[in-house]
Amino acid sequence: MTVVPPPRPRSWPRTLAAWAVVAAVTVIAASPLLGIDLGSGFAAIGKNWQNGVGKLLEMLRFDWRILPRTFPPLLQTIEMAIAGTAVSALLAIPLTLWASRLTNPWGPGRTLVRAVLNVVRAIPDLLYAAILVAMVGVGALPGILALVLLDVAIIVKLVAEALDAGHGGAIEAGRAAGGTQFQINRAIALPDLWPPFASQTLYVLELNVRVSAVLGLVGAGGLGLLIDEVRTYFHYDQLAVIILELLLVIVLIELGSSWLRRRLV
Repeated sequence: MTVVPPPRPRSWPRTLAAWAVVAAVTVIAASPLLGIDLGSGFAAIGKNWQNGVGKLLEMLRFDWRILPRTFPPLLQTIEMAIAGTAVSALLAIPLTLWASRLTNPWGPGRTLVRAVLNVVRAIPDLLYAAILVAMVGVGALPGILALVLLDVAIIVKLVAEALDAGHGGAIEAGRAAGGTQFQINRAIALPDLWPPFASQTLYVLELNVRVSAVLGLVGAGGLGLLIDEVRTYFHYDQLAVIILELLLVIVLIELGSSWLRRRLV
């Protein structure tokens, strides 16, 4: 006799209903705290949705005449991303060794490095760019400096945590053999650091292309300057061409970085 198992109970309706209740309670409870009037908010959406649909329809009418104007700022955006990644990668190697528990047994120094990097990472990149534009001037240089500040903090945090998550047996063996910390870091820690370092550096390169395009909105060079100009004059058909071009470049860079990551990591 063939035993037929009972049908699997459907649990997704209950799960979906539970998440819907949680979302509704969260919105209703948080709206007074945030000063949001749900009634007027939904009324504004119902009143102005046609304006948004009109802008989207206008963006679908691509104005390809702006395409030649996008090439120089797009090239500058890519150059900013590459330069920021290269400088931050060089700075991140010693800082990672100072921030990791396995490669820097001196607790106060390690805590100081991590604290400074936490402060650097907590400040938004647009604020860095705005301050640096006021200090250095409009152009690619403040954008590169802002990318370096952001990238160093990201790479050091992720790579140092990857090192700390390791077992550290080889490093302990190096200490037991009488090696100095410099010798241990050079012979043992650096080879272990290379795979996560290469992976995070490629991730930062992908991130920089997106970020550098946004930094131009505050005068930090690149494609963002052209985006701000087009947006100011409400040329949404030209803005759509720029967005499409930027999306294509980002996808190509991600494909290239994925190919490199498979061979380096």
